[in-house]
Amino acid sequence: MLLTVLTVSFLVTLFMGFPIALVLGVSSSAYILAAGLPLTIIPQKMFSGMDSFVMLAIPAFILAGNLMNGGGITERIVRFATAVVGHIRGGLGHTNIFASMVFAGISGTAAADAASIGAVMIPGMTKAGYPKQYAAALTAAASCMGPIIPPSVPMIVVGSICGISVGQMFAAGAVPGVLLAVGMMTVNGYLSAKRGYPREPWMGFRELWKSFQGAVWALIMTAMILFGILSGWFTPTEAAVVSVLYAFVIGIYVYKGFELKDVPRLIADSAIAGAGLLILVGFANVFGWILTSERIPQYISAWMLAVTDNKYVFILLVNILLLVVGCFMETIAALIILTPPLLAVATTLGVDPVHFATFTILNLIVGLTTPPVGVCLFICANIAKVSLVEISVAIWPFLFTNLVVLFLVSYVPWVSLLLPTIFFR
Repeated sequence: MLLTVLTVSFLVTLFMGFPIALVLGVSSSAYILAAGLPLTIIPQKMFSGMDSFVMLAIPAFILAGNLMNGGGITERIVRFATAVVGHIRGGLGHTNIFASMVFAGISGTAAADAASIGAVMIPGMTKAGYPKQYAAALTAAASCMGPIIPPSVPMIVVGSICGISVGQMFAAGAVPGVLLAVGMMTVNGYLSAKRGYPREPWMGFRELWKSFQGAVWALIMTAMILFGILSGWFTPTEAAVVSVLYAFVIGIYVYKGFELKDVPRLIADSAIAGAGLLILVGFANVFGWILTSERIPQYISAWMLAVTDNKYVFILLVNILLLVVGCFMETIAALIILTPPLLAVATTLGVDPVHFATFTILNLIVGLTTPPVGVCLFICANIAKVSLVEISVAIWPFLFTNLVVLFLVSYVPWVSLLLPTIFFR
Protein backbone atom coordinates (compact mmCIF):
# COMPACT_ATOMS: atom_id res chain seq x y z
CA MET A 1 0.00 0.00 0.00
CA LEU A 2 2.70 2.50 1.01
CA LEU A 3 4.84 1.69 -2.01
CA THR A 4 1.78 2.19 -4.20
CA VAL A 5 1.29 5.68 -2.74
CA LEU A 6 4.96 6.48 -3.33
CA THR A 7 4.98 5.14 -6.90
CA VAL A 8 1.70 6.73 -8.00
CA SER A 9 2.53 10.15 -6.55
CA PHE A 10 5.99 10.00 -8.10
CA LEU A 11 4.71 9.10 -11.59
CA VAL A 12 1.80 11.55 -11.52
CA THR A 13 3.96 14.54 -10.53
CA LEU A 14 6.71 13.48 -12.93
CA PHE A 15 4.40 13.34 -15.95
CA MET A 16 2.66 16.55 -14.89
CA GLY A 17 5.99 18.25 -15.51
CA PHE A 18 6.93 19.13 -11.93
CA PRO A 19 10.62 19.91 -11.33
CA ILE A 20 12.34 16.72 -10.19
CA ALA A 21 13.07 18.19 -6.74
CA LEU A 22 9.32 18.72 -6.21
CA VAL A 23 8.55 15.27 -7.63
CA LEU A 24 10.79 13.70 -5.00
CA GLY A 25 9.49 16.03 -2.26
CA VAL A 26 5.79 15.51 -2.99
CA SER A 27 6.06 11.73 -3.37
CA SER A 28 8.15 11.43 -0.21
CA SER A 29 5.67 13.60 1.72
CA ALA A 30 2.75 11.49 0.46
CA TYR A 31 4.49 8.31 1.65
CA ILE A 32 5.31 9.77 5.08
CA LEU A 33 1.73 11.02 5.59
CA ALA A 34 0.28 7.67 4.49
CA ALA A 35 2.62 5.87 6.88
CA GLY A 36 1.59 8.10 9.77
CA LEU A 37 5.15 9.26 10.34
CA PRO A 38 5.99 12.79 11.58
CA LEU A 39 6.79 15.30 8.84
CA THR A 40 9.84 16.38 10.82
CA ILE A 41 11.58 13.42 9.20
CA ILE A 42 11.77 15.41 5.94
CA PRO A 43 13.96 18.30 7.16
CA GLN A 44 16.05 15.87 9.24
CA LYS A 45 16.84 13.65 6.26
CA MET A 46 17.29 16.63 3.95
CA PHE A 47 19.86 18.12 6.31
CA SER A 48 21.72 14.83 6.72
CA GLY A 49 21.97 14.55 2.93
CA MET A 50 23.41 18.05 2.57
CA ASP A 51 25.55 18.07 5.73
CA SER A 52 28.85 17.17 4.09
CA PHE A 53 32.12 19.07 3.85
CA VAL A 54 32.57 17.84 0.27
CA MET A 55 29.19 19.33 -0.71
CA LEU A 56 30.60 22.81 -0.03
CA ALA A 57 32.54 22.41 -3.25
CA ILE A 58 29.33 22.57 -5.33
CA PRO A 59 28.33 26.23 -4.72
CA ALA A 60 32.01 27.22 -4.74
CA PHE A 61 32.66 25.74 -8.18
CA ILE A 62 29.42 27.30 -9.48
CA LEU A 63 30.57 30.71 -8.18
CA ALA A 64 34.03 30.27 -9.74
CA GLY A 65 32.43 29.47 -13.09
CA ASN A 66 30.13 32.48 -12.89
CA LEU A 67 33.02 34.78 -11.99
CA MET A 68 35.09 33.53 -14.93
CA ASN A 69 32.12 33.76 -17.29
CA GLY A 70 31.31 37.22 -15.97
CA GLY A 71 34.82 38.20 -16.98
CA GLY A 72 34.10 37.21 -20.59
CA ILE A 73 35.90 33.87 -20.60
CA THR A 74 33.44 32.22 -23.02
CA GLU A 75 34.31 34.53 -25.91
CA ARG A 76 38.04 34.12 -25.24
CA ILE A 77 37.77 30.33 -25.19
CA VAL A 78 35.80 30.35 -28.46
CA ARG A 79 38.37 32.65 -30.07
CA PHE A 80 41.22 30.35 -29.01
CA ALA A 81 39.35 27.25 -30.17
CA THR A 82 38.68 28.86 -33.55
CA ALA A 83 42.37 29.67 -33.96
CA VAL A 84 43.33 26.06 -33.12
CA VAL A 85 40.80 23.98 -35.08
CA GLY A 86 38.62 26.43 -37.03
CA HIS A 87 40.53 25.95 -40.30
CA ILE A 88 39.68 22.22 -40.47
CA ARG A 89 36.64 21.13 -42.49
CA GLY A 90 33.62 21.73 -40.27
CA GLY A 91 35.79 24.18 -38.35
CA LEU A 92 33.11 25.91 -36.28
CA GLY A 93 31.79 22.51 -35.22
CA HIS A 94 35.29 21.55 -34.05
CA THR A 95 35.55 24.93 -32.36
CA ASN A 96 32.29 24.23 -30.53
CA ILE A 97 33.54 20.88 -29.22
CA PHE A 98 37.00 22.17 -28.30
CA ALA A 99 35.53 25.18 -26.52
CA SER A 100 33.12 22.96 -24.60
CA MET A 101 36.01 20.76 -23.50
CA VAL A 102 37.95 23.77 -22.17
CA PHE A 103 34.86 25.33 -20.56
CA ALA A 104 34.08 21.98 -18.88
CA GLY A 105 37.19 22.50 -16.78
CA ILE A 106 35.53 25.57 -15.28
CA SER A 107 31.78 24.97 -15.07
CA GLY A 108 31.38 21.39 -13.79
CA THR A 109 27.83 21.15 -15.15
CA ALA A 110 26.42 20.34 -18.58
CA ALA A 111 23.65 22.95 -18.40
CA ALA A 112 26.15 25.78 -17.81
CA ASP A 113 28.28 24.49 -20.68
CA ALA A 114 25.31 24.29 -23.06
CA ALA A 115 24.00 27.75 -22.13
CA SER A 116 27.34 29.59 -22.21
CA ILE A 117 28.92 28.01 -25.27
CA GLY A 118 25.56 27.69 -27.04
CA ALA A 119 24.81 31.40 -26.72
CA VAL A 120 27.98 32.16 -28.70
CA MET A 121 28.41 29.18 -31.01
CA ILE A 122 24.87 28.36 -32.17
CA PRO A 123 24.23 31.80 -33.72
CA GLY A 124 27.79 31.84 -35.09
CA MET A 125 27.47 28.41 -36.73
CA THR A 126 24.05 29.28 -38.13
CA LYS A 127 25.36 32.52 -39.65
CA ALA A 128 28.26 30.60 -41.23
CA GLY A 129 25.90 28.22 -43.02
CA TYR A 130 25.33 25.30 -40.64
CA PRO A 131 21.72 24.17 -40.18
CA LYS A 132 20.25 25.49 -36.92
CA GLN A 133 19.28 22.05 -35.69
CA TYR A 134 22.78 20.70 -36.38
CA ALA A 135 24.43 23.54 -34.46
CA ALA A 136 22.06 23.05 -31.54
CA ALA A 137 22.48 19.26 -31.51
CA LEU A 138 26.28 19.48 -31.61
CA THR A 139 26.30 21.97 -28.74
CA ALA A 140 24.01 19.79 -26.62
CA ALA A 141 26.11 16.68 -27.25
CA ALA A 142 29.37 18.52 -26.52
CA SER A 143 27.96 19.78 -23.22
CA CYS A 144 28.13 16.19 -21.94
CA MET A 145 31.81 16.82 -21.30
CA GLY A 146 30.92 19.39 -18.63
CA PRO A 147 30.16 16.94 -15.79
CA ILE A 148 32.80 14.31 -16.71
CA ILE A 149 35.88 16.53 -17.09
CA PRO A 150 36.94 17.80 -13.65
CA PRO A 151 35.67 19.67 -11.76
CA SER A 152 32.36 17.79 -11.79
CA VAL A 153 29.30 18.39 -9.63
CA PRO A 154 27.91 14.83 -10.11
CA MET A 155 31.27 13.38 -9.07
CA ILE A 156 31.22 15.46 -5.90
CA VAL A 157 27.73 14.17 -5.09
CA VAL A 158 28.57 10.51 -5.76
CA GLY A 159 31.84 10.73 -3.88
CA SER A 160 30.01 12.22 -0.89
CA ILE A 161 27.17 9.70 -0.69
CA CYS A 162 29.23 6.59 -1.53
CA GLY A 163 32.43 7.34 0.34
CA ILE A 164 34.57 7.39 -2.81
CA SER A 165 37.52 9.76 -3.13
CA VAL A 166 36.38 12.79 -5.12
CA GLY A 167 40.00 13.39 -6.14
CA GLN A 168 40.21 9.91 -7.66
CA MET A 169 36.93 10.46 -9.47
CA PHE A 170 38.13 13.77 -10.88
CA ALA A 171 41.22 11.97 -12.20
CA ALA A 172 39.06 9.15 -13.60
CA GLY A 173 36.94 11.56 -15.66
CA ALA A 174 39.77 13.23 -17.58
CA VAL A 175 40.51 10.50 -20.16
CA PRO A 176 36.82 9.67 -20.90
CA GLY A 177 36.20 13.41 -21.36
CA VAL A 178 38.95 13.65 -23.97
CA LEU A 179 37.61 10.53 -25.70
CA LEU A 180 34.19 12.18 -25.95
CA ALA A 181 35.78 15.21 -27.62
CA VAL A 182 37.79 13.10 -30.08
CA GLY A 183 34.75 10.99 -30.98
CA MET A 184 32.49 13.99 -31.61
CA MET A 185 35.18 15.78 -33.63
CA THR A 186 35.53 12.67 -35.80
CA VAL A 187 31.79 12.55 -36.45
CA ASN A 188 31.62 16.30 -37.07
CA GLY A 189 34.51 16.07 -39.55
CA TYR A 190 32.84 13.23 -41.43
CA LEU A 191 29.41 14.90 -41.58
CA SER A 192 30.94 18.26 -42.52
CA ALA A 193 32.86 16.73 -45.43
CA LYS A 194 29.82 14.77 -46.57
CA ARG A 195 27.44 17.72 -46.37
CA GLY A 196 29.86 20.42 -47.49
CA TYR A 197 29.88 22.47 -44.30
CA PRO A 198 32.36 25.36 -44.37
CA ARG A 199 35.75 25.78 -42.78
CA GLU A 200 37.23 28.94 -41.38
CA PRO A 201 40.41 30.44 -42.94
CA TRP A 202 43.71 29.77 -41.17
CA MET A 203 44.26 32.84 -39.04
CA GLY A 204 48.00 32.49 -38.57
CA PHE A 205 50.29 31.89 -35.63
CA ARG A 206 49.98 35.49 -34.46
CA GLU A 207 46.24 35.09 -33.88
CA LEU A 208 46.87 31.69 -32.31
CA TRP A 209 49.27 33.26 -29.81
CA LYS A 210 47.01 36.26 -29.05
CA SER A 211 43.96 34.07 -28.54
CA PHE A 212 45.99 31.73 -26.34
CA GLN A 213 46.97 34.69 -24.16
CA GLY A 214 43.27 35.42 -23.67
CA ALA A 215 42.29 31.84 -22.84
CA VAL A 216 45.37 30.75 -20.91
CA TRP A 217 43.91 31.87 -17.59
CA ALA A 218 41.03 29.44 -18.00
CA LEU A 219 43.47 26.66 -18.87
CA ILE A 220 45.54 27.51 -15.80
CA MET A 221 42.44 27.31 -13.61
CA THR A 222 41.61 23.82 -14.90
CA ALA A 223 45.20 22.65 -14.44
CA MET A 224 45.34 24.19 -10.97
CA ILE A 225 42.22 22.33 -9.86
CA LEU A 226 43.23 18.97 -11.31
CA PHE A 227 46.91 18.89 -10.45
CA GLY A 228 46.38 20.58 -7.09
CA ILE A 229 44.10 17.73 -6.07
CA LEU A 230 46.22 14.99 -7.68
CA SER A 231 49.37 16.27 -5.99
CA GLY A 232 47.68 16.40 -2.60
CA TRP A 233 48.09 20.16 -2.20
CA PHE A 234 44.41 20.57 -1.38
CA THR A 235 41.12 18.69 -1.16
CA PRO A 236 38.35 19.15 -3.76
CA THR A 237 36.54 21.55 -1.40
CA GLU A 238 39.71 23.56 -0.85
CA ALA A 239 40.31 23.50 -4.61
CA ALA A 240 36.84 25.00 -5.12
CA VAL A 241 37.58 27.84 -2.70
CA VAL A 242 40.98 28.49 -4.32
CA SER A 243 39.30 28.56 -7.74
CA VAL A 244 36.82 31.20 -6.49
CA LEU A 245 39.67 33.44 -5.33
CA TYR A 246 41.52 32.84 -8.60
CA ALA A 247 38.43 33.58 -10.72
CA PHE A 248 37.75 36.75 -8.72
CA VAL A 249 41.26 38.11 -9.27
CA ILE A 250 41.35 37.16 -12.96
CA GLY A 251 37.84 38.48 -13.64
CA ILE A 252 38.48 41.89 -12.09
CA TYR A 253 42.16 42.60 -12.67
CA VAL A 254 43.06 40.62 -15.82
CA TYR A 255 39.89 40.27 -17.91
CA LYS A 256 38.25 43.33 -16.32
CA GLY A 257 34.89 41.91 -17.31
CA PHE A 258 33.10 43.01 -14.15
CA GLU A 259 33.54 45.42 -11.26
CA LEU A 260 33.25 45.06 -7.50
CA LYS A 261 29.66 46.31 -7.64
CA ASP A 262 28.79 43.29 -9.86
CA VAL A 263 30.11 40.73 -7.37
CA PRO A 264 26.97 40.63 -5.14
CA ARG A 265 24.85 39.82 -8.22
CA LEU A 266 27.21 37.03 -9.28
CA ILE A 267 27.23 35.65 -5.75
CA ALA A 268 23.41 35.78 -5.61
CA ASP A 269 23.07 33.98 -8.97
CA SER A 270 25.53 31.32 -7.80
CA ALA A 271 23.75 30.95 -4.46
CA ILE A 272 20.42 30.38 -6.21
CA ALA A 273 21.90 27.77 -8.55
CA GLY A 274 23.75 26.06 -5.70
CA ALA A 275 20.69 26.10 -3.45
CA GLY A 276 18.61 24.50 -6.19
CA LEU A 277 21.09 21.64 -6.47
CA LEU A 278 21.34 21.20 -2.70
CA ILE A 279 17.55 21.15 -2.32
CA LEU A 280 17.47 18.44 -4.97
CA VAL A 281 20.14 16.52 -3.05
CA GLY A 282 18.12 16.91 0.15
CA PHE A 283 14.83 15.65 -1.29
CA ALA A 284 16.65 12.82 -3.08
CA ASN A 285 18.12 11.79 0.27
CA VAL A 286 14.61 11.66 1.78
CA PHE A 287 13.42 9.56 -1.15
CA GLY A 288 16.47 7.31 -0.85
CA TRP A 289 15.81 6.85 2.88
CA ILE A 290 12.27 5.70 2.09
CA LEU A 291 13.53 3.21 -0.47
CA THR A 292 16.06 1.90 2.03
CA SER A 293 13.41 1.52 4.73
CA GLU A 294 11.33 -0.48 2.25
CA ARG A 295 14.42 -2.64 1.49
CA ILE A 296 14.30 -1.71 -2.20
CA PRO A 297 18.13 -1.69 -2.52
CA GLN A 298 18.23 -5.25 -1.15
CA TYR A 299 15.56 -6.34 -3.62
CA ILE A 300 17.48 -4.75 -6.48
CA SER A 301 20.69 -6.46 -5.38
CA ALA A 302 18.97 -9.83 -5.03
CA TRP A 303 17.31 -9.47 -8.41
CA MET A 304 20.56 -8.47 -10.12
CA LEU A 305 22.48 -11.37 -8.58
CA ALA A 306 19.65 -13.76 -9.44
CA VAL A 307 19.85 -12.70 -13.08
CA THR A 308 23.63 -12.99 -13.32
CA ASP A 309 26.81 -13.21 -11.30
CA ASN A 310 28.92 -12.26 -14.32
CA LYS A 311 30.24 -8.73 -13.88
CA TYR A 312 30.24 -8.01 -17.62
CA VAL A 313 26.58 -8.93 -17.97
CA PHE A 314 25.89 -6.90 -14.83
CA ILE A 315 27.58 -3.85 -16.35
CA LEU A 316 25.41 -4.25 -19.45
CA LEU A 317 22.23 -4.46 -17.34
CA VAL A 318 23.23 -1.39 -15.31
CA ASN A 319 23.90 0.62 -18.46
CA ILE A 320 20.55 -0.34 -19.98
CA LEU A 321 18.75 0.54 -16.74
CA LEU A 322 20.49 3.90 -16.40
CA LEU A 323 19.99 4.84 -20.06
CA VAL A 324 16.25 4.35 -19.59
CA VAL A 325 16.22 6.21 -16.25
CA GLY A 326 18.29 9.03 -17.76
CA CYS A 327 15.55 9.70 -20.31
CA PHE A 328 13.11 10.61 -17.55
CA MET A 329 15.00 11.62 -14.38
CA GLU A 330 17.44 14.39 -13.50
CA THR A 331 21.05 13.22 -13.20
CA ILE A 332 21.75 14.15 -9.57
CA ALA A 333 18.52 12.60 -8.29
CA ALA A 334 19.11 9.37 -10.22
CA LEU A 335 22.68 9.16 -8.92
CA ILE A 336 21.64 9.60 -5.29
CA ILE A 337 18.83 7.05 -5.50
CA LEU A 338 20.41 4.35 -7.67
CA THR A 339 24.17 4.50 -7.17
CA PRO A 340 24.42 3.13 -3.58
CA PRO A 341 22.46 -0.12 -4.18
CA LEU A 342 24.03 -0.75 -7.59
CA LEU A 343 27.51 -0.01 -6.25
CA ALA A 344 26.99 -2.60 -3.51
CA VAL A 345 26.33 -5.26 -6.15
CA ALA A 346 29.19 -4.03 -8.33
CA THR A 347 31.77 -4.34 -5.57
CA THR A 348 30.44 -7.82 -4.76
CA LEU A 349 31.16 -8.82 -8.36
CA GLY A 350 34.64 -7.29 -8.30
CA VAL A 351 34.00 -4.01 -10.14
CA ASP A 352 36.24 -1.18 -8.96
CA PRO A 353 34.14 1.53 -7.21
CA VAL A 354 35.85 4.42 -9.05
CA HIS A 355 35.40 2.66 -12.39
CA PHE A 356 31.74 1.93 -11.62
CA ALA A 357 31.02 5.48 -10.50
CA THR A 358 32.69 6.92 -13.61
CA PHE A 359 30.66 5.00 -16.18
CA THR A 360 27.50 5.46 -14.10
CA ILE A 361 27.91 9.23 -14.18
CA LEU A 362 28.81 9.20 -17.88
CA ASN A 363 25.72 7.11 -18.61
CA LEU A 364 23.33 9.48 -16.85
CA ILE A 365 25.04 12.50 -18.40
CA VAL A 366 24.18 11.08 -21.81
CA GLY A 367 20.57 11.22 -20.60
CA LEU A 368 20.85 15.02 -20.59
CA THR A 369 20.76 14.86 -24.39
CA THR A 370 17.94 12.33 -24.81
CA PRO A 371 14.24 13.14 -25.11
CA PRO A 372 11.77 13.62 -23.54
CA VAL A 373 13.37 15.50 -20.62
CA GLY A 374 16.98 16.06 -21.72
CA VAL A 375 17.83 19.42 -20.12
CA CYS A 376 20.60 20.28 -22.58
CA LEU A 377 18.30 19.53 -25.52
CA PHE A 378 15.80 22.11 -24.25
CA ILE A 379 18.49 24.73 -23.59
CA CYS A 380 20.06 24.42 -27.04
CA ALA A 381 16.72 24.11 -28.85
CA ASN A 382 15.58 27.32 -27.16
CA ILE A 383 18.74 29.17 -28.20
CA ALA A 384 18.49 27.94 -31.80
CA LYS A 385 14.69 28.39 -31.96
CA VAL A 386 14.15 24.84 -33.23
CA SER A 387 11.70 22.19 -32.06
CA LEU A 388 12.57 19.32 -29.74
CA VAL A 389 11.86 16.91 -32.61
CA GLU A 390 14.33 18.65 -34.95
CA ILE A 391 17.17 18.68 -32.44
CA SER A 392 16.42 15.10 -31.35
CA VAL A 393 16.79 13.88 -34.94
CA ALA A 394 19.99 15.87 -35.53
CA ILE A 395 21.71 14.68 -32.35
CA TRP A 396 21.65 10.94 -33.09
CA PRO A 397 25.10 10.70 -34.75
CA PHE A 398 26.70 12.40 -31.75
CA LEU A 399 24.57 10.49 -29.27
CA PHE A 400 25.69 7.22 -30.88
CA THR A 401 29.32 8.35 -30.58
CA ASN A 402 28.88 9.14 -26.90
CA LEU A 403 27.32 5.71 -26.37
CA VAL A 404 30.36 4.10 -28.00
CA VAL A 405 32.61 5.98 -25.56
CA LEU A 406 30.32 4.87 -22.70
CA PHE A 407 30.72 1.23 -23.83
CA LEU A 408 34.49 1.67 -23.98
CA VAL A 409 34.70 3.22 -20.52
CA SER A 410 32.39 0.52 -19.11
CA TYR A 411 34.32 -2.48 -20.44
CA VAL A 412 37.90 -1.19 -20.50
CA PRO A 413 38.54 -0.19 -16.86
CA TRP A 414 41.98 1.34 -17.44
CA VAL A 415 40.37 4.14 -19.49
CA SER A 416 39.01 5.57 -16.25
CA LEU A 417 41.49 4.06 -13.80
CA LEU A 418 44.75 5.05 -15.52
CA LEU A 419 45.18 8.45 -13.84
CA PRO A 420 43.82 7.38 -10.41
CA THR A 421 46.24 4.45 -10.43
CA ILE A 422 49.18 6.72 -11.28
CA PHE A 423 48.42 9.42 -8.73
CA PHE A 424 46.58 7.72 -5.87
CA ARG A 425 47.46 4.02 -5.70
